[in-house]
Order: sequence, then structure tokens, then C-alpha cells
Amino acid sequence: MSLRVLVGVKRVVDYAVKVRVRPDHKWVVTDGVKHSMNPFDEIAVEEAVRLKEKKIVSEIVAVSCGPPQSQETLRTALAMGADKAIHVEVPAKDAELLSPIHVAGIIAKIAKDEKIDLVILGKQAIDDDSNQTGQMVAGLLNWPQATFASEIVQADGGLKVTREIDGGLEVIQVKLPAVITTDLRLNQPRYATLPNIMKAKKKPIDKKSPADLGVDTKPRLEVVSVDEPPVRQAGAKVANVEELVQKLKEAGRI
Repeated sequence: MSLRVLVGVKRVVDYAVKVRVRPDHKWVVTDGVKHSMNPFDEIAVEEAVRLKEKKIVSEIVAVSCGPPQSQETLRTALAMGADKAIHVEVPAKDAELLSPIHVAGIIAKIAKDEKIDLVILGKQAIDDDSNQTGQMVAGLLNWPQATFASEIVQADGGLKVTREIDGGLEVIQVKLPAVITTDLRLNQPRYATLPNIMKAKKKPIDKKSPADLGVDTKPRLEVVSVDEPPVRQAGAKVANVEELVQKLKEAGRI
């Protein structure tokens, strides 16, 4: 088996940054804020590289949609082991309005053009937590999907995927081509080595626009308001169990 794999990598505000809502309440502050690759997408890249090391995959194509700075994210993917990078450039202002359906359309078109056998995406991005793009890609391509993967192994000409579900684990068999989304316990992404980072800086990145791919990115949704969660109220100490029970009754908890 020698597969061509597409991995999606999104540039997001770094997970360690305290997010602040913009004054216009339309999105969060991104200017001057540290960004990095979406953690679930790091897992997707790592899994693709591991499959390549097992000789299951022959080539890894990394794709990112977003402003010019998204090239930094693609460079990280190249340094981790991706072979090719495609940047679908969308101005920063327009990128805020990109919905999962837009990104799914872009990824599906590239998957067809590049003759991709397997699409691996993070199950969700930590900025919008939509958890929709992978499922939409599978729908647009009419490919089988295996979401929330915690283990992927080659089996019977396809892939056997262990999924994380509410009740525990589910094991399914998918035929190729297919779409897989990654969960946290699938792997531990590697750090890119300095030599590979230097090599990645010299690798070409193929630039495209949504129009080049025939994808309409006109907004379908309107963000009405983005607000910070309410401040949690301070707790209260009780002297004994009887007082605790009384307060729970008063609050209608029991």
C-alpha cells in the first residue's frame, strides 16, 4: 500500500495564550498575539508521518487556508515530515469569516486535484471548536469517514480505526479513499529538529486562492456577538453537612 495523504493545518491563537474578546465583540484579539498550529492538526501531521515511516504512505501534502502568516504553519508541517505544502491564501479579514463548509470545499477540491487517497484532519480547531470540517469533506467527496480516531492500523486493504465515543471505544473498518479526524490520544506529536526546520524554510509552497479552486467563500453565517464567559461566583464555606444540605435545598439542587 502506497498512499498519498492530505493533512489540513490551521493557524490558531496559541493554546497557552489568554484569549481576549475584541472591543467590537465580533471575534477575539489576534493582532500581536502568538499563533501556532492547531494542536489536533499537529496530531494529524504526526500520524501521517508515522504512516509514511511504516511504508503505508508515500507522500504527505499539507494544506492551510488563511492569511500570509499561515505559511509559517505550513513550514512547521514540512519540518515535521510533510513533503509538499499548499497555501490557499485568504486575507486576514476574510479568513475570520471562513466557515467549515468553505474549508471543506477547498480541501475536497485539492484532494481530487492531487489524487489523494487519505485525508487526515484534526477533529476540531481550538479557536472555534466547530468539529465539522472533516465530516463535511467526507460528505462532499462521498468518502467513508472515521472521526475521533485514537488508533489507525492497516487491515484488509483498508484501515482499521479505533474511535473514541461517549461509551468507550468503537472499532470500524474503512475502505480507501477515506477521511479520518484525529483525537488527542492518537499520538504525541514530535518536535521538529533544527536541521529539518532549516530545510523546510527552503522548500517551495504552492500558492492558490479559493477562486483558483472554484470555491465560493461568501459568508453564510453572521457572527452576532462574541463574549467572555461570565465570571464564576465565589464559593462559600459551610460548618457541617447539615448546613450544606440546607443550602443545596434552598438552591433547588436537591
